[in-house]
Amino acid sequence: MVIILDENIPLQIRHKLIASGFKIISVFEEFRGVDDFRIIQLAQNNENAIILTEDKDFGEWVFAHHIKNISVVFLRYHFSDTKIIIQLVSDLFLERHMDLLNKFTTVTKEKIRTRDLI
Repeated sequence: MVIILDENIPLQIRHKLIASGFKIISVFEEFRGVDDFRIIQLAQNNENAIILTEDKDFGEWVFAHHIKNISVVFLRYHFSDTKIIIQLVSDLFLERHMDLLNKFTTVTKEKIRTRDLI
């Protein structure tokens, strides 16, 4: 499994996931400036890839445009909740990473919601 970090994902989350042993593709470092559809293609070309983003446009791609064969974890939080979100994301991937495949998961400090994309 690989986690594709969108450009907007804080470095603290990146460092935490790497320290936990996850393989990371950083859009910021490797594909800076590419559009969302290119990130979707990147995910579709990497088996069991999960896009981690703060960009709500990915919800539009999967629900309005019916993009299939991707997995998205969408973070919604206030800057002041960054530490909480870092831990929630780390725990989510450590404990349930296989459950995130082919789903759109929204993470807030209050709850985690998952919708099937199959």
